[in-house]
Amino acid sequence: MEAIIHIAAIGIGATLIMDLWGLVQHRAFGAPALDYRLVGRWLGHILRGRLRHESIAKASPIPGERTLGWAAHYATGALFAALLIAAYGPGWAQCPTIWPALLVGILTVAAPFLILQPAIGFGIAASKAPDPTAARLRSCVTHFVFGIGLYVSADLFRVS
Repeated sequence: MEAIIHIAAIGIGATLIMDLWGLVQHRAFGAPALDYRLVGRWLGHILRGRLRHESIAKASPIPGERTLGWAAHYATGALFAALLIAAYGPGWAQCPTIWPALLVGILTVAAPFLILQPAIGFGIAASKAPDPTAARLRSCVTHFVFGIGLYVSADLFRVS
């Protein structure tokens, strides 16, 4: 149980760092903020049997979608931390190094590119977004920052 809590702390910490980066981008540069309410809407519709949408923004709202979306966002961060530790072993969490964290952070961009964005109407790798190149770049940088967050959080929550 202690290992699960430790992994969750690393993933939640990394996700928080990623979200702080998003807030900085939004406030300083006017980058669009991510709306996890729509992730919750998508998940709510999956529970009702619908996986894909032409536009998730036009889909009917789901009660509690904002809370569901944010919870899923942080649970996904914890899951990605678990994958990192599964790949590199529990020793990595005891003595973290930057490169595995960055690699996993960058690889996690596959989730929005191949699962979320196509399912909510943005196409594979945001190909149907208003500015696909900008959306892809933001996703890649955000997941790179998530990788940094994995390393920082693992170092912060290090246990012997």
